Amino acid sequence: MSFRSRLTLFFVAIVIVPMVAMAVVLFRLLSDNESGKADASLRANQVAAIGLGEAATQSAKGLATTIGATDTALATAIRRQDPVAIQDRLVQLRRLNNLARIAVYAPNGSVLADSGSATAVFPARVPLQDASGRRFGSLQLSTQTAGHYISLVRTVTGLYAVVAGSNGVIASRVNPINPRALPRQRGHITVGDTRYRVTTFPAAGFGTSGIRVSLLDSTKRRSAAVRHSRELVAIILIGFFILAFTFALLISRSLQRQIAEFLEAAKRIGQGDFSAKVPTHGHDEFAALGEQFNAMAAQLEARLEQIGTQQERLEISMRRIGETFASNLDRDALLDIVVHAAKDGVGATGGRARMRGEDGTLKEVVEAGSLDGMMEAMLLAETEVLRSGVPHTNTSGTASALSHPLRGDGDTPGLIGGVVSVARAEPFSPEERDLFNYLVGQAAVSLENVGLHEVVERQAVTDDLTGLANRRRFQDAIAGEVERARRFKQGVGLVMLDIDDFKRVNDTYGHQQGDAVLKEIARVLRESSREIDEPARYGGEELVMVLPGADLDGAYLLGERVREAVEKLEMPILDDGDAPPLKVTVSLGVAAQSGAHADLRRLIAAADAALYEAKRAGKNKTVRAE
Repeated sequence: MSFRSRLTLFFVAIVIVPMVAMAVVLFRLLSDNESGKADASLRANQVAAIGLGEAATQSAKGLATTIGATDTALATAIRRQDPVAIQDRLVQLRRLNNLARIAVYAPNGSVLADSGSATAVFPARVPLQDASGRRFGSLQLSTQTAGHYISLVRTVTGLYAVVAGSNGVIASRVNPINPRALPRQRGHITVGDTRYRVTTFPAAGFGTSGIRVSLLDSTKRRSAAVRHSRELVAIILIGFFILAFTFALLISRSLQRQIAEFLEAAKRIGQGDFSAKVPTHGHDEFAALGEQFNAMAAQLEARLEQIGTQQERLEISMRRIGETFASNLDRDALLDIVVHAAKDGVGATGGRARMRGEDGTLKEVVEAGSLDGMMEAMLLAETEVLRSGVPHTNTSGTASALSHPLRGDGDTPGLIGGVVSVARAEPFSPEERDLFNYLVGQAAVSLENVGLHEVVERQAVTDDLTGLANRRRFQDAIAGEVERARRFKQGVGLVMLDIDDFKRVNDTYGHQQGDAVLKEIARVLRESSREIDEPARYGGEELVMVLPGADLDGAYLLGERVREAVEKLEMPILDDGDAPPLKVTVSLGVAAQSGAHADLRRLIAAADAALYEAKRAGKNKTVRAE
């Protein structure tokens, strides 16, 4: 029987319950169909966006290859290790070739020179070799910035793009947006009152850093299409219902079985059982609809399996990250383990580790075993390592020593920050030298990670806006100085500063102007401080200074110096260059304690009370605590 014949019977045989079930199924099908179209369109646009990035990379690679092979001025400057000449040549090349950014790296990966925009993306990197094939560095350049790239994506695909790096958003046409809310691969995000479908793919950045590109497709069009389709389906179903109600009793049995099968399959799929299939009988339109329904269920099941696999990978990655965080970050303990392991591994009589101190000199931090009669051989080996930067073996008299360099901390990764050495009476075999170099080489990597961890710790106690210590660092510093004052019977001073009428500045000129005022006053505090002082942001517009060894008079004189310096400041209005400069004042409260009477809470309370008295006395004053 053809579908036309069944449709004729359908008009005269439908009943209320199967009709409602059909409405539910059709609404679900329409929604899923539009969702599938949106996903397919988003995937196609992602392919186009990836293609744009690859085209930019290929363009950059061609230029990089040409420059690396033909630019003798750059090659000469690199061989001479002339950073000024390298930088000047990079600036010229960037302008001549209309580059977004260009950088040159040493063979060890350190940056020799860098010119251009920090937002450059999709770079290409080529090695630099002399005529004999020896590599003396590498060249990396980009022809495109993130802003230009997202404009191209908008033109080609019609979608918004967001380029984000490890430090946040690099370029975006959708503001404000939180880069942490963007999914790693696919998902949804709400910005303002608009919801977007999002697909994300990784791309290369400068150096070893990577970027993530996210494409955002508004769901408004899909919602409108679904709503329009549902309205149309509702109108048709109402017409069907009127006709079917008239003839329901005559032909309900003919289609009730098929509709019940659709309903059962839809219910099972709605409950998460994607193994449910809609039976397809014959070759009519109902059979085709069932096949499409089954295909859609299979696609949903495959997608859920992909999500499960991705979740499993994410769990494994998180466990690995947890294991990394749980590793040892104690520099001295790590050095102690390395020295003892290296000494025992190669059968040395003794060993030691020396690290570069703040004054730049090497100081011994770990010693193991006995070094009697072997210091001369060890010192000669360490001297050669510091000169050449590579492991060295030295024999002096009857003693033989091995030495291996340790690189610098997280701030200066290329600097030789120390050496690990072992020595014994007889020479070391090649196997023992290889084992020693391997052990210390692995330790060097771990020590560099320790240095990077320490850099992160320093950043965790710094206020982002002012560059001063944050409140956490202030609490640690004041607690330590009060305890030191109590233990060694010395003084400790505290200055609390509050910007007068700061709310008026924000309300009148905006919060960006207020931030500029905070930064300028923070600069005054830094310039007025001694090396041992600790200026910090206490909260909002309130700043503090911890003054080790200071008495009340010294704290007062410093407070007055800061107050007078702030009073002389003239800050331009950000949004109006013709307006007269902005002038602000500050009120300060100073307090000091010493010896066994030093108490953290009373010191802070005294300075806070003095600050309140300065405010109440007319502002722009420095008041001593009682």
